[in-house]
Amino acid sequence: MNNWRSHFVFNRSQQNGIFVLVVLIVILQAVYFFYPFSSESHLNPEEEKIANKLQESIDSLKLAAAERDLLPIKPYNPNFISDYKGYMLGMSLTEIDRLHEHRAQDRWVNSAEEFQKVTGVSDSLLKILEPSFNFPNFRGRTSEENKVSNKAFSAPLFRGDLNTATAEDLQQVNGIGEKLSARIVNYRNSLGGFRAGIQLKDVYGLSPEVVERVLQRFEVPKMAVEKWNLNEVSLIQLTELPFFNYEQARAVVKYREEVGEIKSMEELQQIRNFPFEKLDRIALYLTIDQKN
Repeated sequence: MNNWRSHFVFNRSQQNGIFVLVVLIVILQAVYFFYPFSSESHLNPEEEKIANKLQESIDSLKLAAAERDLLPIKPYNPNFISDYKGYMLGMSLTEIDRLHEHRAQDRWVNSAEEFQKVTGVSDSLLKILEPSFNFPNFRGRTSEENKVSNKAFSAPLFRGDLNTATAEDLQQVNGIGEKLSARIVNYRNSLGGFRAGIQLKDVYGLSPEVVERVLQRFEVPKMAVEKWNLNEVSLIQLTELPFFNYEQARAVVKYREEVGEIKSMEELQQIRNFPFEKLDRIALYLTIDQKN
């Protein structure tokens, strides 16, 4: 009995230690039950800004996917699927790249079966896309030859008007997405319309290869346009033309006054800082009628 009671007999320091331990337990329990812990993380302003941008990107991708599922697909030639259009159609990057590699070899797909063979799209996706495929007929070929031919044709049978093409039309060209198509439309508007396809060279971000692809699909119809006589055009009129700021226009007028008459466009390279490399586009707006 004495041995059993000895387990509950403590000296002064042990009693103090037990008391402190009990007090700590009571405090921790009180903190756990009564302190308003928040499950939300606290971000500094910069981290919160980054998090908001990420969320906006996620929301925009979800919206694009929703729009892709809801909007009807217009008939199109699958040979001209761009990265953006391919994504909107539900193709993976690998499948889109396979199609672009096939086209880079100057080869064409001429049937839904051939499209699947080249890209590797699933049967379920092909079933969704196939009703909107619009393959052109080739000159001098039978329908069976069209179906199995891998040979390239020189150009589409019909070329659209570059001055009326929408951004969506332009995105059908391999290498053109939302940003480049918007730049082309904006530049076209700033010019008041293209006078020749060569003006695409001045759209920032368009490589020569992409320009060539655009001109295979679209053209600028020939029409009568007014050109100003370089020997009579005024300073103010020159500043209204593409490639001319006030200083360049003033330099042209000054040179004209010095020589009396400009006899050829090539003379303009004598003017310091003149954009002579763009002379072929400048010549779309100016002509030279020599004085008698």
